[in-house]
Amino acid sequence: MSATKHIPSGERAARKRAAILRAAREVFLDSGFDTGIDQIAAEAGVSKVTVYNHFGSKEELFIEVVRDSLEQALGESLRVMREDLRGGDDIREVLVRTARGWVRGLVNRDISALRALITAESRRFPELGRAWRERGPDRFAGPLTEALSQRNDLRIPNMDLALVQFYALVLYPHIVHSAYGDTLDEDFTDELITTGVDMFLSYYRA
Repeated sequence: MSATKHIPSGERAARKRAAILRAAREVFLDSGFDTGIDQIAAEAGVSKVTVYNHFGSKEELFIEVVRDSLEQALGESLRVMREDLRGGDDIREVLVRTARGWVRGLVNRDISALRALITAESRRFPELGRAWRERGPDRFAGPLTEALSQRNDLRIPNMDLALVQFYALVLYPHIVHSAYGDTLDEDFTDELITTGVDMFLSYYRA
């Protein structure tokens, strides 16, 4: 049986790991997944051995880039949404604020480029798509399901379907436009979100 891999720890190791992730994200977006680890190591200012000490393979490094990028893009929105739900805020306001956070996080240029790269490599490495889904809006499914299920004024017989419908109303139009390098203007973006939330709540109102 092979020995368990030892991942470097401590403050210095954490700084190196962060530098590797930043460099890998930049290099992957600039040169694609087929870029060499040598280039990433040089960009991060570390040795190739150091990269492999932190990440066992290029695939593992890419998955960590995806997770780290989505945490930066959506982590704060998730924390705010959970706090809002615990505080008993109006569900409409919670959904509007959450959707605004999603849009801000997911339509910036780097995230859009990373999503396109994942799409291009998903046939070779399906785990990339899984990592994207797990760290993207799917992270919000649990708290949203719990909050919506507890509402006496809503009737949602199929929560999985309802969540996809909600994403389609408030998020997917922005992702589609950003995939082609287009950005919806601020007023139109906000109108899509607020009316999308209203449509969703109206449809499932008891």
